[in-house]
Amino acid sequence: MAGVPAAEPQEAAGTTADLHYAPAIIERPEPAEALLMQWEHHKLRNDVRKAVYALPEEFATSIELKDFRATDIFTLNGALGASIEDAVVRGLNKLRDVWDPVGAYSLYRFERQAQAFPDVRLVSDDPGLPSPLMGIELKGWFAIAKEGEPTFRYQVTPDACALQDLLVVFPWVLSDVVAGSPKLLPPFICEAKYAALLRNFYWHQMRTAEGGEPRILAARHRAPYPSSKVDQCSDKAAHDTGNNFGRVSRYGLMDEFIATTRKQLASGIPVQAWVKFFSHFSDAKEEHDVLIAGVARAFKAAELSKLQGLDALIETHEAFLAELKMQRQQELDRVVPEKPRMRPTASRRRRE
Repeated sequence: MAGVPAAEPQEAAGTTADLHYAPAIIERPEPAEALLMQWEHHKLRNDVRKAVYALPEEFATSIELKDFRATDIFTLNGALGASIEDAVVRGLNKLRDVWDPVGAYSLYRFERQAQAFPDVRLVSDDPGLPSPLMGIELKGWFAIAKEGEPTFRYQVTPDACALQDLLVVFPWVLSDVVAGSPKLLPPFICEAKYAALLRNFYWHQMRTAEGGEPRILAARHRAPYPSSKVDQCSDKAAHDTGNNFGRVSRYGLMDEFIATTRKQLASGIPVQAWVKFFSHFSDAKEEHDVLIAGVARAFKAAELSKLQGLDALIETHEAFLAELKMQRQQELDRVVPEKPRMRPTASRRRRE
């Protein structure tokens, strides 16, 4: 890794009619930390990782939600995801003292390019400097989403990833759960290339075991830092009726991280309990006592102490009642029309 990969795209020979299948990966891939230690900027990469881990404490955004219906909570990821990712990039640049403590990279900055891979790059405008120097594929995960796990698809072909590139997933919640500003939880960080290789390995192994079509159509663009749109450097499954290829949460890479995130507290209550609470609430299929009993079981599964569980249950009751009161008021506003103004009587008109 003496140099940095060229920024210009290099497409594979052939036309779109020439199908190129990615070779099957027989042995489970491993991270390339030993090779990364040979990269001349390996300390920078390690310091960038430190900055990413430090970002939740420093994160700030102007986004603030008020009067948001709890039953609409699951729609937030799509609505706010891009804005939060932009704020993450601004936060990384503010943490320059962490990833560039001696000013060796003063001419570099992190920049987001939503239509390219990776979507965050460490770049410089100086033509005499290598650029991009490294990249981060940044994903946001609304931790209280109904699915209980990240649902994004990571389909970039392994050869489009430089060894130094990172895949970073930031779970987030609102500061007051159903209102307030986005708050970041501890992130997931891994090698972008390793994640792509593991995805292809998993797909081949899973589909072969099921007797299905295991082949993967390799992307035409197979060089780091493409300037083209993401779909030109994305692998695709030859047969994927369920649209599951690339779902990172499905092949073991993030299992431990997802389990840890579910136990993170939001307003004193574990994330997994909030997910259960809002799932019941949005489905509107159960009575109040059944709903609360379900949430209580979630608290127990989260291994809270009895006192913690009672405190959390009280907060859940209060949130539930607050939502019911808001719904009642909205229903009143809908069914009770404003009283018509009384027309003045004849005697009153004469007095006037």
